[in-house]
Amino acid sequence: MLKNHPKGIMILFFTEMWERFGFYTLMAILVLYMGSEFGWDDSQKGDAYGLFLGLVYFIPLLGGYIGDKIFGQINTVRAGASLMVLGYLSLAFSSAENIMFFYLGLFLVAFGTGIFKVNIAVLVGNLYKGRPELKDAGFNIFYMGVNVGATIAPLAATLISIYWESYRISFVAAAIGMTLGIINLQLGAKKLSATDTKTAKENGNDITASNIPSGEFRQRVITLGILFLIVIFFWVAFYQNGFALTLFAERSTLKLDWLRPETYQFFNPFFILVLTPLLLGFFARLNKAGKEPSTPVKIFIGMMIMGLSMVIMVVASMSGGDADANNMMPSWLIGTYFVVTLSEIMISPMGQSYVSKVAPPKIQGLMMGGWFAATAFGSYGSGLLGKFYSDFSHHEYFLVLTGLLIFSAILVLVFMKKLKRFAE
Repeated sequence: MLKNHPKGIMILFFTEMWERFGFYTLMAILVLYMGSEFGWDDSQKGDAYGLFLGLVYFIPLLGGYIGDKIFGQINTVRAGASLMVLGYLSLAFSSAENIMFFYLGLFLVAFGTGIFKVNIAVLVGNLYKGRPELKDAGFNIFYMGVNVGATIAPLAATLISIYWESYRISFVAAAIGMTLGIINLQLGAKKLSATDTKTAKENGNDITASNIPSGEFRQRVITLGILFLIVIFFWVAFYQNGFALTLFAERSTLKLDWLRPETYQFFNPFFILVLTPLLLGFFARLNKAGKEPSTPVKIFIGMMIMGLSMVIMVVASMSGGDADANNMMPSWLIGTYFVVTLSEIMISPMGQSYVSKVAPPKIQGLMMGGWFAATAFGSYGSGLLGKFYSDFSHHEYFLVLTGLLIFSAILVLVFMKKLKRFAE
């Protein structure tokens, strides 16, 4: 799977793996912690959850500018990781009596994640400057690193909850994981120097130089803006994994000693690790035959599959989940996460690859920040919608999400010709 890929991809793989371990340890317990420690209702949790995720994915706009114009990508990634360590430690010291540590911790994690994510994604794209035909596959490999960390995280959070009955120790574990990520980046930084725009320019190699005409420059930005608006709907649905799906696990699903509400978030990244190599092999065969679908087509397919996942939750809710009686088999949620995973593989790494292909080199970081800003609006929307999870029946809640996803898929079809123009 790594044949012909640059060696730097594995440095970024493991750095991102440890960053995601910390982040998804937090995501697995955040809603549960707010309920147990502060006694907040769903509306209060939804506000905090949505604002936090919105900030996580809106900050990349600033992070992209900082990486492009001021510190370079590697230094900005390093700074973001350090802020996250401090944030997780602040959360570990938070309590009902020290709630300011909670807010400070969330802010530091959000800001650190925001400047980290956009710049490490730019580094991945820059690795493939001379091998654009491998870029989709490269982002899929990188995305596996994301999900190795995300797979381990809920299992670690579950074990800590079982043996220590403490969410705070999970926050400390997140800080340790991010520290390991910093060490990995330091050890491999020399292999990445040529992909850092600031370092490369200082060495006389301006990798942002291009001869794109001004008219095409504008069209590329407009095309990316269209995609960003469309994918907002995907993220509204996707980030129900930490809200509505977690509450469904807590209130509607059978309780098992080995399968706690926070454990369900294990399945999405686990399925990514299983399915990504299979899909990479499948698309490689299609590519050899000249039949591989374009990136926009993959995104359209992903939107339709995500709609199917919400249909499964509609049926689950109508089959007994609406009652919040802990009477539903775990297979409903596990099956939903399987379908969500298929969708995510088609959209998240493909979207970042698409931005790397289409964005004018001089503003690649800013445009990658735009991708994450779309994620910000979607994740904030997931929290806003989550406030109403208990206000109407669950099947109606998931039916609204199904409608949003079908609408987004239609928008991809409407703009397909424009989206394809710069995708190759």
